[in-house]
Amino acid sequence: MKNILMAGLLASSVLLVVPTPVLAHGGQYRGPGDVVPPNPGGGGGRTPGPSGPSTPGPSGPSTPGPSGPSTPGPAGPATGGPAAPGAAAGRPVTRGGIADTGPDLTRWQFWWEFNKDPFLNLKATIHKPNIVTGSDEFFMGAGVSAAKDTLRPSETDIVEKVLPELKRAIDATKQRDITSSVMVAMAKIGKNNEGRGIKILDVFKPRLSSSDQEIKETAALAMGISQMSESVPDLIALVKDAPEARKMVDKAEVDDRTRSFAAYGLGLVAYATSDVDTKVKAFEALKGILEDTKISSRNVRVAAINGIRLLRPNPEGDQKEQKLLSDAIDALWAYYEKKAGQGEQLIQAHVPTAVSALLGRGSGKQRERFKEQFLKDLDMNGDLRRANEITQSAALALGQLCEPTKEDAKYSKALLDYAAKGKDQQTRYFSIISLAFIGGNDNRNELLKLFGPARQAMEKPWIAMALGVLAYNDMKAKGPSALPDEELGRALLKEFNEVRNPEVVAAMAVAMGLANYKAAAEDLQVMLEKKKSVEELAGYVCIGLALMGHDRAVTDIKAVVDESVRKPDLLKQAAIALGKLGDKSIVEQLEKLLTTGDANLAKLSAIATAYGYIGDKRTLDPLTKLLFDESKTELARAFAAVALGNVADKELLPWNSKIAVGLNYRAAVETLTNQVNGILDIL
Repeated sequence: MKNILMAGLLASSVLLVVPTPVLAHGGQYRGPGDVVPPNPGGGGGRTPGPSGPSTPGPSGPSTPGPSGPSTPGPAGPATGGPAAPGAAAGRPVTRGGIADTGPDLTRWQFWWEFNKDPFLNLKATIHKPNIVTGSDEFFMGAGVSAAKDTLRPSETDIVEKVLPELKRAIDATKQRDITSSVMVAMAKIGKNNEGRGIKILDVFKPRLSSSDQEIKETAALAMGISQMSESVPDLIALVKDAPEARKMVDKAEVDDRTRSFAAYGLGLVAYATSDVDTKVKAFEALKGILEDTKISSRNVRVAAINGIRLLRPNPEGDQKEQKLLSDAIDALWAYYEKKAGQGEQLIQAHVPTAVSALLGRGSGKQRERFKEQFLKDLDMNGDLRRANEITQSAALALGQLCEPTKEDAKYSKALLDYAAKGKDQQTRYFSIISLAFIGGNDNRNELLKLFGPARQAMEKPWIAMALGVLAYNDMKAKGPSALPDEELGRALLKEFNEVRNPEVVAAMAVAMGLANYKAAAEDLQVMLEKKKSVEELAGYVCIGLALMGHDRAVTDIKAVVDESVRKPDLLKQAAIALGKLGDKSIVEQLEKLLTTGDANLAKLSAIATAYGYIGDKRTLDPLTKLLFDESKTELARAFAAVALGNVADKELLPWNSKIAVGLNYRAAVETLTNQVNGILDIL
């Protein structure tokens, strides 16, 4: 599956700049290409590459894994990634004034790609019967009842049809891509078929001893994606590199990549369970990683922090949950307060977003303590001894902790001040987004004030996205009777029609979609017709039209799908837009595209991703047929498994969105995201 992992993100504009990157684990890359930081000071982490064979030839690029820190070439985000940065976009500057030679990671598209899933929430839309496109149902979010579904696969479809076919496929192959894709697909189902003797954990566990690194680490992660509590003892053993785990992997030690994947898996199981004892067991294992001074791998430590972030103890729960929350925060904070160089600070930068995720928005002494700390860390002057990623994470954390109250006004002011005068460009943009998540009329007004005079190619798209997010959250809170913010919508539309920079125009399109500003729909349609050849812009216009529920755009977007066989990112966005708009014919279009024409990597990934977002049960039979069609390439068959898993997924949102949303992706490490084989790079 190394040939699949990144494929969802192969923006054609980026392919003009760099060679096609290697891929893995099942199909999608969410975001930045060169966010992988240097190794922490004091020793390099062991990050062995896969020992299995490469997979050259027609099934895709060769598949060597990372042998250490990597700085891969740029690639665009998953739903119509950014094109190669132009001169207007500018480049971030690292410490010491050294110019960044990779893509401009400060672009708004990277934030959107990591955080888009809850806003799109496509399956919740298409699973509802008799969808009325153009309605306000979208703003009800994931809480909308999916009763009387007509397109959601039934339990019988999944357990009696899909699961046995996936099991048959994995039993019949030793091919890496198909094996890894099938394991992730089965994990997304997360159910057994006792009648046919299928226990999915029994499928994963033997593959932990594979000589192929990718298969081994995918097996560990699949245990977690399954969300089965029965996997917890084995995952804990893997995380700890315990003797029984060494027997499982048939090695003298559990390698750091497998330990990292197991740590994320442990967090995923803890996230899904309501059993506090299971959460406590997971926490104790992850806490041990942060306390073990012998561990030098940044991958294992970042995985442990984000695994703890996923625990989800109820802040208002019983005494046991309260203790777990307190212990988790204490463990994170003890690691955060360690004196460290900038290398290890890149790992510590994951703590603020983990703490804010555990605590959630609100008031009280505990939250106030951390609001004050993150206010202090939002260093306006840019302490050269502190990694920028710490400041970035502090800005993001304030956005998730604070409320639009008089008591929290000073935090909004601090974010606003940093947005205007702060030294680190990325922190300025994260501050703008955090103001949107805090919300409230005062922050709305301040963002509108910033919007007019903002520098067009840089700040303006971020402020537009912030206005869209703020309007979206406001309407969602008020319910389906809420009316769009006319002043806000008019400001976005004016910029949309007057500016010529495609990157800025694209941001306005998505922002107006988030704000449900339907008065702009016809303008977006005109732009789509005029700019169909500009792939990134056209894709985001499709998304904007879908977000605002403009069903009259269906015909135009269907034409885009038909014309985008060689434009995979535009194809994917247009297909997602049609699914969002409730167009049922997109399934037939996707099937035709999947089985005809060139079976190139980017095209297959785009189609598999679209299938996953739509989740239509009518796709099960053609995908199953493709999975076993030996006249097709192994890569095409692997993508059929990816798509089957996406359609049959037990969750409405992608499994890794709970990690991606709110993350400081600028502090990424290889096993988190590196455009090749991190957990956020997997469909």
